Amino acid sequence: MRIGEVARRLGVATHVLRHWDDSGVVVPDRSPTGHREYSEDHVYRLRVLQACQGVGMSLPEIRQVLNRTEPDRIGVIERRLHRIRAQRKQFEQAEKFLGHVVDCRHDLLTRCERCSSYAETVVASGS
Repeated sequence: MRIGEVARRLGVATHVLRHWDDSGVVVPDRSPTGHREYSEDHVYRLRVLQACQGVGMSLPEIRQVLNRTEPDRIGVIERRLHRIRAQRKQFEQAEKFLGHVVDCRHDLLTRCERCSSYAETVVASGS
């Protein structure tokens, strides 16, 4: 299928597909006249690309994930999992903090040990 149809199916602009091709992430076949031709397999790979972007991966990382023979493919995935788990922990701590702040009865948050201790952990972790 042609680039315009794939762009509509994926909800992206054609220039995005060209960029992904030029970056070597998902490279479609070419017609005898030089037009990009996408198969259903290309569309599937593009959907995986979009899912990887959704979890914060860069195009070079995605290229490694999509190609099973890439060196350090597993390392890329494991590092992303580590970052996601760290972010989840930060969000859980932030949720607990804000839940506490809603009900905190101190006139100043700095006088509340729980509020202050959370603030210290945020500064210490560099968040």
